[in-house]
Amino acid sequence: AESDESSMLAKPPIKAPAPAPAPAPDVAAALAALAAAKGAKPPAPPAPPAPASAPDLAAALLAAKAAQAAAAPAPPTEAAPAPAPDLAADLALLRASLGSKPAEEKMPETEAKPDLHTVQIKKQYVPVPDKTGTIIAYKTAYFGNIHVGGPSDAQDFTVVFDTGSAHLVLPSANCNSETCKKHTRYNSTTSAGSINVEHDGTELPPGETSKNQVSITFGTGTVKGTFVQDTACLGTSGSADAGCSRVNMVVAEQMSEQPFSLFQFDGILGLGLEALGLAPSFSFFGQMVAQRPSMQPRFSVFLARSDDGFSSISFGGHDSSKAATNVHWADVAMPELGYWQVQIRQVRVGDVVIDECANGNCRAILDTGTSLLGAPRQALRGLHSLLSRDVLQAPNGYGEGEGQVTEDAAHEASQLDCRERPGAAPLIFDMGDGLEVRLEAEDYFRPKPFNMTMPDAPDAWKLTCRSLLLPLDLPEPLGPRTFILGEPVLRKYYTIYDWSTRKVGFAVADHSNDGIADGAVGSPEAGSLLPGAPLQRKSGDTEQ
Repeated sequence: AESDESSMLAKPPIKAPAPAPAPAPDVAAALAALAAAKGAKPPAPPAPPAPASAPDLAAALLAAKAAQAAAAPAPPTEAAPAPAPDLAADLALLRASLGSKPAEEKMPETEAKPDLHTVQIKKQYVPVPDKTGTIIAYKTAYFGNIHVGGPSDAQDFTVVFDTGSAHLVLPSANCNSETCKKHTRYNSTTSAGSINVEHDGTELPPGETSKNQVSITFGTGTVKGTFVQDTACLGTSGSADAGCSRVNMVVAEQMSEQPFSLFQFDGILGLGLEALGLAPSFSFFGQMVAQRPSMQPRFSVFLARSDDGFSSISFGGHDSSKAATNVHWADVAMPELGYWQVQIRQVRVGDVVIDECANGNCRAILDTGTSLLGAPRQALRGLHSLLSRDVLQAPNGYGEGEGQVTEDAAHEASQLDCRERPGAAPLIFDMGDGLEVRLEAEDYFRPKPFNMTMPDAPDAWKLTCRSLLLPLDLPEPLGPRTFILGEPVLRKYYTIYDWSTRKVGFAVADHSNDGIADGAVGSPEAGSLLPGAPLQRKSGDTEQ
């Protein structure tokens, strides 16, 4: 059975028991926390900005005339008869008071461009061996570049942009384990802008460090660390117009060997909602939106169809050229938990509704740190039964007799590509209001058939096409009816995350012009059936 090693969904951090006294509170964090406690939402200026409401012209004209009268010399004692209304003069006065231009001076017909910052993300494959050391599958992760510090002392890192966690986590220069030494480590002493902070975001006096630590679990991995505030920016150091934010970070002094020693990325940049973090000041994107008023409070994720394409994450909106359809929005369910999760009305395999979600009480988490699809364990058997397709059966084992299969026939069948098997039903996540996430066989099948034993027959076996479903045992309040939508969904759909309105947008991804990147790290050999990538498009094919 697949373990949760393919998922980096973070559990809520184990917070320090009590904050140390700190004379200099983090005012920005305190205000953000107060706003959250009152149910307020962070400021969300759209880009381009929405048109202002229509002014009260009558009131504006009266106010302008009053101001004009106050500035004019006092009238003579005996007032002259009131002149006839001068409409042209009144219109000119009104324009001047509202800052308008005369009608003949047309405003430039240019649309304001969003404050959009895009980072290329690269895919890495990590082989998964069985007990004999034979590679049976691959785990994957997507990572990109950031830098931390000022222009003169910036330190470069690679991170997973992870919607399933909420902290910027980097290995510390004080971590000397073999796992940490494999990565670029953050050194706060060489960054002039670094400030030690407490777990609640309050600043510490110079030279003092927190006596508390936080422990964060990512799937099967764990990090433990302390807290530093610094400036984190998108892209490599020296990038033009890099999107930056002043943010509190978790600096890891311990990192588990699994999975961090296996992957090339240095750290994790969490993009989960603030409720999943220690304090609002630890949210990279939340702080970016608050500190950059011109930025649209959205980020978007695009995964190219093949390893040669250009995958990316954009902050400050989305790129409409990457969407093949209109964007359909779904509200975030239970945002107080901090995950980008949506309500699921039904899960269907073809026309068959699975029982566990028939009454609309299932949910799904969008997680950029998960390579597969996660399904509640209680629903997994039924889903596998509906989705699986037998390729070959040998009720009497190997041989040439009745009910037997020769080794040559078995080898030939094992080379069949499950993604091309006819008759496989679509897997559909119905989110209501006309929004359905639909996966076809090539999206959810493992390419290589599995060799499985058959019950009640010692020599019986069969080759079966199985889905990329990961068993989940999520505790309350997340579980037990929660799915995780990882790479298969994020590659099929361009997803947009609205920080202000707490919504997730879905559009079928437009892969007609994925561009050309420099490939993936650790790619399997060409033609391998082990990775779960989609089929290459034939000439003239389009995305469904």
